[in-house]
Amino acid sequence: MDIVTLSRIQFAVTIGFHFLFVPLTIGLVVLVAMMETKYVKTNNELYKKMAQFWGKLFIINFALGVVTGLTMSFQFGTNWANYSKFVGDIFGAPLAIEATVAFFLESTFLGLWIYGWDKISKKLHLFAIWMVVLGTNLSAVWIIIANGWMQHPVGYVLRNGRAEMVDFMALVLNKYAWLMFFHTTFSAYLLAAFFVLGVSAYHLLRKSQVEFFRKSFKYAVIFALVSSILVAVLGDLNGSNVAEVQPAKFAAMESIWETKEGAPMYLLQVPRWDGEGNLIEAIGIPKMTSILAFKDPNAKVIGLNDIPKDERPPVPLVFWGFRIMVGLGVYFILMAMLGIYLYRKDKLMENRPYLKMLLYSIPLPYIAINLGWMVAEVGRQPWIVYGLMKTSDGVSPIAASQVLTSLIGVIVFYTILVGLDIYLIAKYAKRGPENIPPKIDVNQSTGLHV
Repeated sequence: MDIVTLSRIQFAVTIGFHFLFVPLTIGLVVLVAMMETKYVKTNNELYKKMAQFWGKLFIINFALGVVTGLTMSFQFGTNWANYSKFVGDIFGAPLAIEATVAFFLESTFLGLWIYGWDKISKKLHLFAIWMVVLGTNLSAVWIIIANGWMQHPVGYVLRNGRAEMVDFMALVLNKYAWLMFFHTTFSAYLLAAFFVLGVSAYHLLRKSQVEFFRKSFKYAVIFALVSSILVAVLGDLNGSNVAEVQPAKFAAMESIWETKEGAPMYLLQVPRWDGEGNLIEAIGIPKMTSILAFKDPNAKVIGLNDIPKDERPPVPLVFWGFRIMVGLGVYFILMAMLGIYLYRKDKLMENRPYLKMLLYSIPLPYIAINLGWMVAEVGRQPWIVYGLMKTSDGVSPIAASQVLTSLIGVIVFYTILVGLDIYLIAKYAKRGPENIPPKIDVNQSTGLHV
């Protein structure tokens, strides 16, 4: 393989492994903060134990996730030196802010939260976990602002062969970045919710500490329903924006080859392409793509045949990745709605098939969220900075053998870290909370108010 392919694979492996940790970190800390807020308001020890138990799993994931993220920034210099030279003036600014502000904010207050139980006031301790929430979300903001500029460059001029920033606020207020941020963040909330639901289902199936995990289930199922609906809404808005600023990606997502008004949507298709990659057989819903993209049944959608061949992304990968992601999104909404119904009717414990489905569903949000990023990044190809620099022009002038050696090392090292993360989280999740008070005065009603 050539240097471009190897460098792309290495970065994909790195970010893929890292993103097994990030969404759970972003989402689970919000649930922990909500649980501790309830504890401070009610002085009920159950909610304190909930915050401590789920907080322990959050800490394991956070610690190992930090390690996996360290190597990504180095790759911009080792594997993508030409890219870094071209965009360093712009791309470096949000990443620097993320490291010096957001990461230090979350890590400092996380240390206070971990070691501050029963040593500082309850309100100060609660403030610490909400600062961790703020820090994790600010990290996501600045990283996605950087990525959003790669997707839709704004606020720059080309000077001396480089992209130079001329409008920092244009970078910060980039519509593409903010739609990506909210879609990604609520996806992370959804993932964390289904993680808590799955672990809770494991214990409820065994009738282990039932009240503790029923309360955890209640928090998570509400969080899951709200997040899954917002993911769908924001995904629709993001799709419309993609159709406007990245027509090649949108055409690949919908497998639209001919530019047409009232473009159909292909939900069920026989994936037959000719020798040039053109779709030649499919089943579609008339005008649906035009409606979803531009809210107009007769709107024109640009087809891939009107885009130069060397500027088209890999269509099958983008098309099917997008549809699997959307299908899983529908599944999450239905599962959350069913969970709320069963909880309200006090039928949760007797519905073992549903609890088993929740347990087996823990990996599904990970699949969905990584498919979303695959669609976003692969769909942008062949551009590393959309419309400005192609991926093949961004690599470093180094030997392919050097990248191959480091790629093997990355795969081995990250596999060990992911295995360790799964082992530790599974170990402590199965063990359950410790030192639960024998008598807990909690509201026994099945109402869904938190």
